[in-house]
Amino acid sequence: MLSTVNLTQRYGKRVLFDKINLTLDIGKRYGLIGANGAGKSTLIKILSGEIEPTDGEVQLQPGLKMGVLGQNQYAFEEYTLKDAVLYGNRPLFDAQKEKEKLYMEGDFESDAVNNRLAELEMICADEDPTYESEVKIEKLLEALGFPASQHDELMSSLTGGDKFKILLAQVLFLKPDVLLLDEPTNNLDIETIGWLESELKRHEGTMIVISHDRHFLNGVVTHILDLDFQNVREFTGNYDEWYIAANLIAKQAETDRGKALKEKEELEKFIARFSANASKAKQATSRQKQLDKLDVQAIKLSSRRDPSIMFKPHRDIGNEVLEVVELSKFYDGKAVFENLSFKINKGDKVALIGSNGVGKSTLLEILMGKREPDSGSFSWGQTVATTYFPQETTDLVVGDEELPQWLQGHDPKWHIDDLRKCLGRMLFSGEEQKKKVDSCSGGEKHRVMLSKMMMDSANFLVMDEPDNHLDLEAIVALGEALHNYQSGVICVTHDRELIDAFANRIIKLNSDGSVIDFEGDYEAFVEQYGH
Repeated sequence: MLSTVNLTQRYGKRVLFDKINLTLDIGKRYGLIGANGAGKSTLIKILSGEIEPTDGEVQLQPGLKMGVLGQNQYAFEEYTLKDAVLYGNRPLFDAQKEKEKLYMEGDFESDAVNNRLAELEMICADEDPTYESEVKIEKLLEALGFPASQHDELMSSLTGGDKFKILLAQVLFLKPDVLLLDEPTNNLDIETIGWLESELKRHEGTMIVISHDRHFLNGVVTHILDLDFQNVREFTGNYDEWYIAANLIAKQAETDRGKALKEKEELEKFIARFSANASKAKQATSRQKQLDKLDVQAIKLSSRRDPSIMFKPHRDIGNEVLEVVELSKFYDGKAVFENLSFKINKGDKVALIGSNGVGKSTLLEILMGKREPDSGSFSWGQTVATTYFPQETTDLVVGDEELPQWLQGHDPKWHIDDLRKCLGRMLFSGEEQKKKVDSCSGGEKHRVMLSKMMMDSANFLVMDEPDNHLDLEAIVALGEALHNYQSGVICVTHDRELIDAFANRIIKLNSDGSVIDFEGDYEAFVEQYGH
């Protein structure tokens, strides 16, 4: 189906991966995992042919179609939604468009035109033998939340998140034999992620997907490809099954390494004591040979590092936390939400959920004083001190300062030693702390913002999709931190595992303006209301 032979990728002295030999089988759905920067997206780009490897090759069985999820949301601005999806099957798109043009402008008395039309019909029949492409496109668009009235509108009329949905429809429409997906759940709401899971489970070919959504990986993949130590190890099973197996392997490796280090230490002591003693020289030489054979470095633990996230409130929160009364916000005369009322009590950890566009981020921005409501009011309790993780964090964490100095700019009283310790907890060690803020990746900027929130020592956390750009290890650590936090939370996220980890109350904003306010965890919410 799809295989690699001695696949190697280097950038200067840095080796991303070295001599990877994989055979990816039909009917298997692989989750590609690894720490940020390990080379997951690079590997996908090499498999797709977008970039050339430093060495080795990719082999695709002749005659098979490969589909790759596009990453450029703005590549189809002048296309209608329907045409952008149809473009997923390029031969069919080109044939249909040329056929339409010839029917509009062609000279039907010309043999050349008629012969060309016949050729185009053959291409259309090969690519769409049941002549159902239009129906399939309409069904895909409607499943992704685009009504029929919108299908002939231009892509330029959509928001960034909706453009990404079209790219998803584009690659699914092709029904490729080999499907490569890099972060397909980004910008999708919970309902759409659920729909995508169902679609991908029906994929009959080979699939490789990169995702930081643990629930999604568990639901979709049959195998895990773990990119670590410049190589790929294959596991049978989903992410949780891999996690259990990998931890067992790590514990065993740690035990083996500990034994090896002890043995190495004993051998070194013996050699040091007796190598100068003529009567013991033979033994010392023998032990030196043993030591030379003992490859402690070969017994490797995982290269992944888990951040240590911990939010500690500087003071207890009082009984009065937050009250929202008849809050409304309109854009261009249309209600984002209207007459919204709820009260957050002491001990509440709220997951704020709902489809894209229902006003979740807008609501948080109002609560944090970043926007004004059109009507209604809200009030925080007198004891409440908030800290905020905005959705546009990557655009706000900017500047040419080094990381500790950027953090200290928020509160000059913060001691530099405490800032360095806090950054260390978020995996910025030693030299990495000298990095300029502007040179940080999206994931690093999110870890910097989480460092700031830890330093704030607030007693109420307001978070808008903090898991975006974080790797799986960081998301798990964030879930544990929110679970252990001894105060209030309101968090917008589409990550169901993260919601499961911390939420004891679910507030769902519906697209029709109604609200579901559910006391209980997400599992109980799903049982009662579905997604």
